[in-house]
Amino acid sequence: MTVAELKDLLRAAGLPVSGKKAELITRLQESSDIPESVEETESEIEESIDEIDDDDFEGEEFFEDEWDDFHTARQKPVLDDETKDALKTRSAQKKKQPKFRRQEWFRYKRLSRTGWKKPRGDDSSQRKNRKYRSPMVRVGYGKIADARGLHPSGFEEIIVETAGDLDGLNPERQAVRIAASVGNRKRASIHDRADDLGLRILNRRRFRRKGDLQ
Repeated sequence: MTVAELKDLLRAAGLPVSGKKAELITRLQESSDIPESVEETESEIEESIDEIDDDDFEGEEFFEDEWDDFHTARQKPVLDDETKDALKTRSAQKKKQPKFRRQEWFRYKRLSRTGWKKPRGDDSSQRKNRKYRSPMVRVGYGKIADARGLHPSGFEEIIVETAGDLDGLNPERQAVRIAASVGNRKRASIHDRADDLGLRILNRRRFRRKGDLQ
């Protein structure tokens, strides 16, 4: 039961509703004024569990009807030991890397929300590398070359714009990123085609399928 349901039972029994979930459960168990509906619900659950037969789970129709929204783990790439070590090294390097900010990001709010841009002013204090200025992007901040261009999960990202771009991709090493300019019509076809080929979509999103998109 959820915390809200437990609190409703406590209110019905005239008990306090403060505390964590474990305290609420203990308070209900120790109380002798538990409503009869709770006992009836528990008995119904036990009876329904006993009535479940293994034959009910046979066939694909059960899973198609009852488990459409069942959570499935994200697909992982098949990597060798060298690539795994390179990803761990890159992750450790990123933790030591400073945050690169644009020149005068503290003065203008719009600059604090944008990405990095090299300072080019003749009198720029950041370009001249003066004290108390934000660090600039340099070659020395580069990461390990073996993990360059890989997604944090280890997949190689492939930008696609149509469902035909998925043909020939390796689902064990490559993952799909749908271009930003793709609409819902093409996105639906890409989702369906990627699921058939076993490819992971890195920027998968939910959208309502209307009309001929269903």
